[in-house]
Amino acid sequence: MTLTIRPRRAAAALILIGAVASLASCDAVVTDGDAASADAAKAPAASEGESPFDLTTANAENRPHIDPVPEAVAALEASGFEPIQDDKLTVAVSAGSTPLGFLAEDDNRTILGIEPDIASLVADGLGLEFAPENVAWADWPLGVESGKYDAVVSNVTVTEERKDLFDFATHRNDVIAFQVQADSGIDSISEAKDVSGLQVVVGSGTNQEKILLDWFAENEANGIDPGEPVYYDD
Repeated sequence: MTLTIRPRRAAAALILIGAVASLASCDAVVTDGDAASADAAKAPAASEGESPFDLTTANAENRPHIDPVPEAVAALEASGFEPIQDDKLTVAVSAGSTPLGFLAEDDNRTILGIEPDIASLVADGLGLEFAPENVAWADWPLGVESGKYDAVVSNVTVTEERKDLFDFATHRNDVIAFQVQADSGIDSISEAKDVSGLQVVVGSGTNQEKILLDWFAENEANGIDPGEPVYYDD
């Protein structure tokens, strides 16, 4: 995962962005590995169909917080950074990928998950109030570049092209995999020919899409069924 900002708005060292996006398929899906909370192991077993996790707005109310970090606050001020909203850090996050970001089950506005939690801590450390904005993943580049958001904390893979426009700080490896239904006959996908003839769900504008389309092009050049990308908002 990466935190991304426009280079001219703040010091890169102060911003955190994650570089993981998901690639999915009707027959094959790319997804990052499951993340589990340390508290989950301590939670009582839930009855069938009941989540052992608190997925309500109380989760946001009980987020961990830190005091402002003097060195970070001083560096931010020295950088000339001016937040879009006074005394707030406006952060684009996406609420479409559990456990990274999702909406609370008791309303359709509060964003929960790993990414908003991290963004909130970054804002705390900078002495700013966290102001999250639920943004479709494909819309974050224009929003950050145009100054609508101070930063984005979402599944943003670091690429050379993106580094021309944004500053990045990463805190986890970009590890992706294909995911299929448990009863699928597909047991391995490791090269272009393995997706020949498959419909593969993938996020528009993602690094995974680039990889997948390159594989499809390679299959077509080799005279075999290239495969087909499929796009869904959720």
